[in-house]
Amino acid sequence: MTSSIGKSLLIIFIQFWFSAATSDDSIYLHALKDGWQNTPLNWEYNFDPCSGWEGIECTNSRVTTIDLSTNEGLTGSLTPEIGNLKKLKRLHLINCGFSGLLPNTLGNLENLISMSLNYNCFTGPIPSSIGNITTLYWLDLTDNKLTGDLPVSSGNSPGLDMLTNARHFHFGRNKLTGFIPPRLFSSKMSLVHLLLENNQLTGSIPSTLGLVQSLEVLRLDRNNLSGNVPSSINNLTSVLEMYLSNNKLTGRVPNLTGLRALNYLDMSNNTFSPTLVPIWFSTLQSLTTLKMFSTNLVGELPSTLFDIPQLQNVDLSDNGINGTLTIGSSQSNQLQQVNLQNNQIGIFSQRSEYSIQLILVGNPICTEPDETDRFCFPPTNNTTSYSTQPNNCVPITCSNSGQVLSPNCRCAFPYTGNLIFRAPSFSNLENSTIYESLLISLMRFFRLSLLPVDSVVLRNPFNDLDDYLVVKLQVFPFGEERFNMTGFTVLGFSFISTSGRGSKSSNTGVIIGSVVGSCVLLALLVVAGMHAFRKKRSAERATTLWDANNGSGAVPQLKGVKAFSFEKVSKYTNNFSEMNNIGTGGYGMVFPFGEERFNMTGVIGLGFSFSNQTFKPPKDFGTYFFIGEKYNFLRGRGSKSSNIGVIIGSVVGSCVLLALLVVAGMHAFRKKRSAERATSESSPFALWDANNGSGAVPQLKGVKAFSFEKVSKYTNNFSEMNNIGTGGYGMVYKGSLPNGQLIAIKRAKQGSTQGGLEFKTEIELLSRVHHKNLVRLVGFCFDQGEQMLVYDYIVNGTVRDSLSDKGKHIVREVRQSMDRSTELYNLHDILDPTIGLTTQLEGFERFVDVALRCVEETGDQRPTMSDVVKEIESIMEILGLNPHAESALNSASYDYSSKGSKHPYTNDNLFAYSTDHFSIELDAK
Repeated sequence: MTSSIGKSLLIIFIQFWFSAATSDDSIYLHALKDGWQNTPLNWEYNFDPCSGWEGIECTNSRVTTIDLSTNEGLTGSLTPEIGNLKKLKRLHLINCGFSGLLPNTLGNLENLISMSLNYNCFTGPIPSSIGNITTLYWLDLTDNKLTGDLPVSSGNSPGLDMLTNARHFHFGRNKLTGFIPPRLFSSKMSLVHLLLENNQLTGSIPSTLGLVQSLEVLRLDRNNLSGNVPSSINNLTSVLEMYLSNNKLTGRVPNLTGLRALNYLDMSNNTFSPTLVPIWFSTLQSLTTLKMFSTNLVGELPSTLFDIPQLQNVDLSDNGINGTLTIGSSQSNQLQQVNLQNNQIGIFSQRSEYSIQLILVGNPICTEPDETDRFCFPPTNNTTSYSTQPNNCVPITCSNSGQVLSPNCRCAFPYTGNLIFRAPSFSNLENSTIYESLLISLMRFFRLSLLPVDSVVLRNPFNDLDDYLVVKLQVFPFGEERFNMTGFTVLGFSFISTSGRGSKSSNTGVIIGSVVGSCVLLALLVVAGMHAFRKKRSAERATTLWDANNGSGAVPQLKGVKAFSFEKVSKYTNNFSEMNNIGTGGYGMVFPFGEERFNMTGVIGLGFSFSNQTFKPPKDFGTYFFIGEKYNFLRGRGSKSSNIGVIIGSVVGSCVLLALLVVAGMHAFRKKRSAERATSESSPFALWDANNGSGAVPQLKGVKAFSFEKVSKYTNNFSEMNNIGTGGYGMVYKGSLPNGQLIAIKRAKQGSTQGGLEFKTEIELLSRVHHKNLVRLVGFCFDQGEQMLVYDYIVNGTVRDSLSDKGKHIVREVRQSMDRSTELYNLHDILDPTIGLTTQLEGFERFVDVALRCVEETGDQRPTMSDVVKEIESIMEILGLNPHAESALNSASYDYSSKGSKHPYTNDNLFAYSTDHFSIELDAK
């Protein structure tokens, strides 16, 4: 019971603080969170997203980064609220479980630089509004279920062609349909990567593609493209990799002589017309890979093709190549495989002089009797077994389940995942040199970024069905071996969130809570003392290695410092290897000390480096993304007693934190009460909370207080466009609340405002009046010297408008017939029988007096609404009725006919109400 009271006070304190400190971005992030499932754990125990939410980065309380990549259990949709984060620069949701449509409000992210939504289940079209994000550099929507056309601008509608600063369009592995619009490309674009592979695009390749001369990687493979390859594609002189395979392209094989920088060319599996093997193949001196299988090539292969210095892989299978095969004596020393199966080659004169993997199965040369050459046998599916080797250390056996031996011969728990390269410039997967360059780049990057990495392993590279290069990555940690602050905070708040109801005896709860807190603190001090004693004993044991006879003086008196033998230090640094050297100075060199497991901060840092494309691989690997596996942050070994100690210590620490927060909350609550009493008389509204309508002053019913800033926002800074009326008191403005509700704001001009106490009394009265013929008071503003009333917006007229013609006739009839000296003012003949003429109508005359005053011609002759309400309540008290009962219920039985008009907010008095219903029984005469 006591803990429940403490918890309630703590929650009140935290919510009070948060409501004052939170920004609009926090509100929008909470709205996004409400539509998501399985959000990071610390999102549940921290009110402010900018104070520690995993995957969120802020600047000056504005959200600049959302990176929740590699959270496969994170599901839900990307709701329109995302468009309100106007300062967002990076939106990375790689490899999550998001689904649904991409909202059009993405186009409102005017500062966005990078959007990576790949590896999700988003559906529907690509929003054309993305074309409004002129700052966008990186757009990756790969591996979703997106459909529809590629949007381009038309008239006032934006499109992707407007993203002239974008460098990356990654739209592969979706279900996009339609033509590739010619308007998508222009000479103004800065694209380096255009990836549209594995979609359902149709039509021809637009000739305007040749205008984007900054392109380096072009992937249009695995679509249904048809027609000739435009000659303008020869203008893409910066292209390094070009994939046009697996389409329905026709015409002759295009001449690509101008693509001198080309490393990787794949036009396989198209329906080209029969074409002689192009001589221009040999002019592409940067080529590493040539794939032209099933392209209707005919004729004899020129031997100069194999002289290209960096050539690694040639696949010309399933064509009509014939004659004699001559590889030549000056072939590339990097050449690994030449696949010519299923052609018409009859002669190969170098049968005993070649060392490459040559495949001639299905050629006439292999139909000769007793043919035993290895090139006439189907190739074996050799999978590369590359793996990073140990660093000059003696391997050991890891006894703990889940641990892996690192290159530095340490058993640890690596962070594991796949590096996936979409367009590498090489095809020889057996070349260890290329992977070693990647490993060196990774280690250099990790060290410069101060990430807790001891070593890296690359292994088992392979090409998937889309020719993506997949490399298994293992990153081994060094760092502290304890709960980090994130884990501690989550654990602490998990105890705070225990459910329960509070006790009525708050003072008793405070006393008991204080006693419990003191006991817990005492227990914590005892535990700390025992820990310090153990550290001291450990230091004493360590100093036994000190040699006092070598001129170093007496044994040092240490505090919390451990001594290591040379043998252990040498082991920890891999015999002081160059790979482990991370710095030098006057004292000597610096080597990292390794631990067995990453903490959460380390893993988040690694993931962010990849998802944010901070790490740049060697140029041969090209563009990439990273898919990480789940990582267990907790220890997998250690004695049971040490684990129990950690748990007890965490629980105790959490309890102390809870006690301190309860005390702080109570102190803040008392301060707040004291401040309320001090200011209650001098400023009637000083205690009003404009955020949630709480507080004792004023006494309102269903009415909210608005700040001047918010009212200004709702009316577009009181713009002339929003002005819908005027009067003696000031102006009337049309506005809109965040939920879309239309409102009318009556703003008193200087000189017509009342005092604070009078204004409070007025709105208290108005808040109690509810009738279907009266416009509802939504709220008020009493801020920065302003007095404003906020009503529901109704497209109807004023009282004066409604009293025109028949209405004015009624007033005239009443005034002509009434005699104040008689009962009921002599109005028996014109009264509606439904009000009950057979009964005594006590107070009727006073009602008539008030009504006639309300329809006077000028505003200074009419009463204020507060005067009207006071008069009605006075009459009700005389009749023995409760004036504070819900008037809306009493009006429910009245039947009025509707009468429409223009605006009900333009009366001369600030508190004047208007009606949208008048019962008119008399005809005008």
